[in-house]
Amino acid sequence: MSDYYEILGVARDASQDEIKRAYRRLARKLHPDVAGQESEEKFKELAVAYEVLSDPAKRQRYDMGGGEGGDFFSSMGFDASEIFNTFFGGMGASGPVPRGRRGQDTLAYLEVTLEEIAFGSTRELNLDTAVPCQRCEGSCCEPGSSPRTCTTCNGSGSVVRLAQTMLGRMQTTVPCSACAGHGTVIPNPCSECAGEGRVRSRKKIRVEVPAGVEQGTRVRLSGQGETGPGGGPAGDLYVEFQELRHATLRRRGDNVYTEVTIPMTSAALGTVIEIETLDGMQEVVIPAGTQPGTSVTLDGLGVGRLQRRGRGNLIVIIDVEVPTKLDVQQRELLEQLANLRGEERRQPPNESGVFGKIREKFAGN
Repeated sequence: MSDYYEILGVARDASQDEIKRAYRRLARKLHPDVAGQESEEKFKELAVAYEVLSDPAKRQRYDMGGGEGGDFFSSMGFDASEIFNTFFGGMGASGPVPRGRRGQDTLAYLEVTLEEIAFGSTRELNLDTAVPCQRCEGSCCEPGSSPRTCTTCNGSGSVVRLAQTMLGRMQTTVPCSACAGHGTVIPNPCSECAGEGRVRSRKKIRVEVPAGVEQGTRVRLSGQGETGPGGGPAGDLYVEFQELRHATLRRRGDNVYTEVTIPMTSAALGTVIEIETLDGMQEVVIPAGTQPGTSVTLDGLGVGRLQRRGRGNLIVIIDVEVPTKLDVQQRELLEQLANLRGEERRQPPNESGVFGKIREKFAGN
């Protein structure tokens, strides 16, 4: 066996800091992930050398000629195979691995209307996912048959592997390849699920839509996701809500907004109009003298508040329509109104003089 000081590339009187620095430098250089699998043996030698020389007591015994290979490690009170397992990923026997595993979580999207968001509702969601196989009921076996104990590992799920290394004969425990570590094999897999214990199918799931839920909100339905293989438990289902656009209403938080256009006479004199709301058609009183951009609030006609009592409001934005074409009589009436109100009005140039009067004649005067 090579000298540990030579493996680390340090003098026999090297300090602990020098040994540590040498090990770190060589470990980065010789690690199999960096230098490839061909450097694995050298990396193992380096790790064992550092294990001994970094411990003052072990180093002293080594310097005193404590032996080589397995004899040396035995004289120091520990098994060389333990070092191998510690540094190089050896697996201890932990029993067979269960065949059933938890299924994956699932994300689904559900489109909901503004009305459903406002009041809350219950919806049905069609989900294509893995469900338990009805033929084998998740056992993975053809009905009438059952798993058999693996003859390679005798049901332990693991086997012992021996390897000859620089430290001597090493023993490690690895998963049994014949049964994939399960300890059993399935001689007659289910013909419906091919031994998977689950099949793809569509199932219906009831989803509660909370009042006031926001766009993009997700809710978790425990155990409603994908069924696990081998009869394992199902994962969780996450449902993300997507809000559909309403024809006339727009939502901002708990409030709902809509816009209506009224004639200028209605804005001046006041009126009553009907508008569509989440609660059906509602009358809205427009006060006399309403200006463009004025809003009217209808309390409690908005969206339900999430996890709180009550609802938001419906905000009605008023726009005033100014006529772009007037006949002669309408024009005269508006001019009379302007005179009565004492509103000074300068006539545009193209509406004065002879040409303006001719234009009025042709307009039907």
